[in-house]
Amino acid sequence: MNRFLAKAYPVLIKQDEDDFLVYIPDFDTYTEGSSLADAIEMARDAMGTAGMEFKTEDELPAVSSFEEARAKAKEVSDDELDFSDGLVTYVDIDFEAYQNRMRNKSVKKNCTIPFWLNEKAESMGVNFSKVLQDALIRIVGV
Repeated sequence: MNRFLAKAYPVLIKQDEDDFLVYIPDFDTYTEGSSLADAIEMARDAMGTAGMEFKTEDELPAVSSFEEARAKAKEVSDDELDFSDGLVTYVDIDFEAYQNRMRNKSVKKNCTIPFWLNEKAESMGVNFSKVLQDALIRIVGV
């Protein structure tokens, strides 16, 4: 995978009572947060998630200007919510770091072993997750 450079995309944030609603025009995606800081972090997460589908930096959406971001927000506005008059800020995202963090995220796997083997391993204090990870690392050769 090619190295992605960090980018900063415009994000529009609008407070609605206790929530901070977010629109990210360049990804045409929405999210929200419980505070302004949380909304910015949620925007970063939404961009990182959307960016997982891109293999190279060239495939990522171009970064819009403030004016272009407001215009895109106006296009998708409806009678209930218009982000075009919301707070506009840039939010940075390092796509490579985000992808690496998601790839290293633990996933739960269920496996079956004989009862006697389970009893013996538990009595020895064996860490089943560590044993499985070590075995898989040997098998896949990393």
